[in-house]
Amino acid sequence: MRLDGQIALVTGGASGIGKATVLALAGEGATVVCADVDQKRARDLVREAADGGLKVEAVEMDLADPASTRRSAAEVLKRHPRVDILVNGAGWGDIQPYIENSPEFMDRVIAINLGGPVHLTQALLTPMIAANRGKIVNIASDAGRVGSGGETVYAAAKGGVIAFTKSLAREVARYSINVNCVCPGPTDTPMLATRSEKLREAFIKAIPFRRFAAPQEIADAILFFAGDNSRYVTGQILSVSGGLTLAG
Repeated sequence: MRLDGQIALVTGGASGIGKATVLALAGEGATVVCADVDQKRARDLVREAADGGLKVEAVEMDLADPASTRRSAAEVLKRHPRVDILVNGAGWGDIQPYIENSPEFMDRVIAINLGGPVHLTQALLTPMIAANRGKIVNIASDAGRVGSGGETVYAAAKGGVIAFTKSLAREVARYSINVNCVCPGPTDTPMLATRSEKLREAFIKAIPFRRFAAPQEIADAILFFAGDNSRYVTGQILSVSGGLTLAG
């Protein structure tokens, strides 16, 4: 599968699953825009990709701010006629009892995890419709499929991403635009490294494969939805969790 000549945009692309996805898409020939609030990491990734002969650009994007998100989308559309592949990959949250969540914390979780994809997708959709083609891959979480203690608002936001995926897929199928969703389980990312050793050990015991996913393994699933091998697949939710939620 090759993506030569296509423009991809990955949010949260400077680290973790997002970085693995940027490199996977660029490795197949796409020009990839790494959209991230952390511009130092994004610029470092641009240089790393260039050293490997890959085409990666950076754009600053704060998904917690709808106006900033739309301005950044407009900047990308000044550089390129359209985005062919959109990966809504950025996510943010913390583990704490719901009763202890502050209003500010809840608003930020919802803004980044649900509001960000909703605003960004709308800002980039018109050129896709005009071209009668496009791939949108939303990254939710198994927390949104089956729930997760200590992540109630995060799970609610990711559940919203799942519903957003299915509804948007119905709306834009007439324009040959595919919309699908990947739900990672626990993955070896910088965010996971901030969790307690006790929690990480509990996760590993619960995962049938007895290990965390590598970011590249999530990127492989995203790559499937981004390429031509999934041209007749839309509105689907794929759990990549090592069997953690196989009954969910």
